[in-house]
Amino acid sequence: MFNLLFIVFLAPFLGFIVLSIGRNRFSERAAAAIGIGAMGVAALTTLAVGSEFLLHPPTGGAFTQPLWQWLDVAGFAPRFALRLDGLSLSMLGVVTGVGFLIHVFAAWYMHEDESFARFFAYMNLFVASMLFLVLGDNLLFVFFGWEGVGLCSYLLIGFWYTDPANGAAARKAFIVTRVGDALLAIGLFWLFQEVGTLDIQQAVALAQQHLVPGGTAITAITLLLLGGAVGKSAQLPLQTWLPDAMAGPTPVSALIHAATMVTAGVYLIARTHGLFEFAPFSLEAVGVIGAVTLLLASGAALVQSDIKRILAYSTMSQIGYMFLALGSAAWGASIFHLMTHAFFKALLFMTAGAVILACHHEQNIFKMGGLRRQLPLEYACFLVGGLALSAFPVLTAGYYSKDQILWEAYASGHFGLFLAGLVGAFLTPLYTFRLIFTVFHGEPQLHAHRGQGVTYWLPLVVLLVFSTFLGGMIHLPLAGVLPAAAAHTAQHSELQIGILSSTIALSGLGLACGLFLGRRRFITWLAQSSPGRLLAAWWRQDWGFDWLYDKLLVQPFEWFARVNVRDGIDLAILTVPAGLRALNGALVRTQTGRIRWYAAGMAGGALLVIAMVFV
Repeated sequence: MFNLLFIVFLAPFLGFIVLSIGRNRFSERAAAAIGIGAMGVAALTTLAVGSEFLLHPPTGGAFTQPLWQWLDVAGFAPRFALRLDGLSLSMLGVVTGVGFLIHVFAAWYMHEDESFARFFAYMNLFVASMLFLVLGDNLLFVFFGWEGVGLCSYLLIGFWYTDPANGAAARKAFIVTRVGDALLAIGLFWLFQEVGTLDIQQAVALAQQHLVPGGTAITAITLLLLGGAVGKSAQLPLQTWLPDAMAGPTPVSALIHAATMVTAGVYLIARTHGLFEFAPFSLEAVGVIGAVTLLLASGAALVQSDIKRILAYSTMSQIGYMFLALGSAAWGASIFHLMTHAFFKALLFMTAGAVILACHHEQNIFKMGGLRRQLPLEYACFLVGGLALSAFPVLTAGYYSKDQILWEAYASGHFGLFLAGLVGAFLTPLYTFRLIFTVFHGEPQLHAHRGQGVTYWLPLVVLLVFSTFLGGMIHLPLAGVLPAAAAHTAQHSELQIGILSSTIALSGLGLACGLFLGRRRFITWLAQSSPGRLLAAWWRQDWGFDWLYDKLLVQPFEWFARVNVRDGIDLAILTVPAGLRALNGALVRTQTGRIRWYAAGMAGGALLVIAMVFV
């Protein structure tokens, strides 16, 4: 059964090939069947292989499937090989399972789009790239999948490319994430120089044998890997691309935020945890970056008016929780939260897409209101998803994963990260239920029409179920793959920490009810005050990061381009062919066709040669 592993990523890749070649020939029904069918094959193969893995674990707890040797040059011999262990199996379940449901929903959402087949081709390639990234046994091929995910994000964010704003958002995502990709590539070069291999298991073992713990080399390598991770996972300081990525179709947003791109950085750090454990400074940096991003994104989400941008900032915040967990060495808790987040974030984004279509493509939450009676299913989905995002105690999946992160951060002595997590736990229900109360409560401002069809409601209902405590009951097979939580030195019990975090989350929910239900007099007064307007403007612009990067990077580059409009470097290089052309022109003019001129030239040449000989 393990030998079928290659089908997991090959099926969606073949779906991409078929849809790309014949996209203009396929009907909408056929294109959906191919795209969804490819994902279904991947999901069923994952289920079969995963069942075999859990019932009959392979020797050593991991199975490696070599496909072929790519090259062998001077000792550099990377091979195409797939690795199945508890971590990759957990990721496969999330990517194929949630990805399949998003594909099903997309068949309803993209109905009658003129580029329907092209959309599913890109979606299949997106998932295939993520699966290749997850299954890669060699960091070189992880990087291939990494770049494939980046390419597909560009294609899908700018899917409706006739709108210049969509093209600009796609370019921004591509360029900003390329910064992280360049850092990751340099880190891989450096790692290979130090240990002579990019095979993940061998590289980690050799690094621990030959590099100094906490030394310059291992710290620099892991910081470069972290640079790649923050780019893909939209963490500080490379987080600015994610809110603008909402320009793509909503199923794309669900796929990026729940099952693929932004989780890649979390997976990379978890997969190379052996390197980060050897570099304490880098591991601390992971946690600090996650904590700061968690707080900044939560603040920005509080003042947004676009329904998808609010969810985008919430994703940045929740990925920050995962980084916080990684920095606390709570490896399993981070992947657990990755899974539960995939459930409720896919649910929230897909439901947001349904609300947007129901409201005639309106995305401003302040132009909605009172939709709970017109859209009861969407209201239920948003309510359950929002409660899971807010870690509502006991009843939701998000409670179990977030509580585990906070407990392990506290118990391992990372009190600063623990406090940041508590502040985030208070802010999350504030911005989440600000969205829910604004959209679904109050007076109706427009007429909405309900979605219909099994491809519409089935994915929502399945994800709604998994966003409850049932999703939190899933046990991931991470034992033996990721280290156990750090030794607990805390004096408080896990139950007490859980009660504290739950109390804070419920306090945030209660404050949200007081601020955003009813007439909202206090919050209106606060928003209209001078400090409120200033703070809202600052947070609405992502804390000014776009402005800062524009001043530090974009404008200096544009100034240099204007000054160097004729490109002085090119001009200097072009003097060589220009000189040769001038010399050629001078020699051409000597060809007059006159015998006397040629004879004089020959005599002059002879005299010149004789003179040179005498000299």
